[in-house]
Amino acid sequence: MPCINKPTTALAPIGALFIGLLTLGGAGKAAADTPELEAPRPFEASYRLEVRGWPGATVRHTLAQEGLHWLSSMRFSVAVAKGEERSRFALEDDQTRSLYYSSSYSLFGIGDSYQLDENELSALDRQAALFDLSRRAGHEQCTESAPCDIVFLDHRGRDEQFQYYTNPTTTVTTPAGRFESKSVTLQDVEKPDRHLEISFHPEWPGLLLSAEYFKDGRRDTTITLTQFNPG
Repeated sequence: MPCINKPTTALAPIGALFIGLLTLGGAGKAAADTPELEAPRPFEASYRLEVRGWPGATVRHTLAQEGLHWLSSMRFSVAVAKGEERSRFALEDDQTRSLYYSSSYSLFGIGDSYQLDENELSALDRQAALFDLSRRAGHEQCTESAPCDIVFLDHRGRDEQFQYYTNPTTTVTTPAGRFESKSVTLQDVEKPDRHLEISFHPEWPGLLLSAEYFKDGRRDTTITLTQFNPG
């Protein structure tokens, strides 16, 4: 969910959800009578990130309104690595439009940063796409036998593709509390041995409750909501 090969290769596991997996977005197959999508509301949240073979980390996530635009920011830091992503986007008739995206990552003090402006954002960046998917999940006819296609841009502005389907509504218990959730499963089109299961809060677009990333049949990464502060 960066340019210098060795640091970024090592950084990839610890950022599997933050850097490599929060890479969602696009449009699904709309239901016949799609209800109005949930309006965004500002919040601050913290997550516990656990990656197999790495020390745990805390991810800070904020969604804030800036005039007519919204700003989503995620950042994490551990002893040897840190990273941050920021996205500015607008809502127009229930459509999300990316306006600006930036990211930076480093390992042992070595890393790189990236920026995409509105002219380079031909599709949603992954922060805006995460927000958009959380609003639309459950409002579209996306099933395991007929999943919806997902298109997004990575930090370099390259197209990536996933497919997703919705799961039955569940209740998720986290250190921040017990919540009803909207759950989706995402599959990597190019890597069928990998998939991601995400639970979203149904009333706070963009807010994760939990997520699990599976690789080669093993759970590789988990993220869990530990603190939630409505803005």
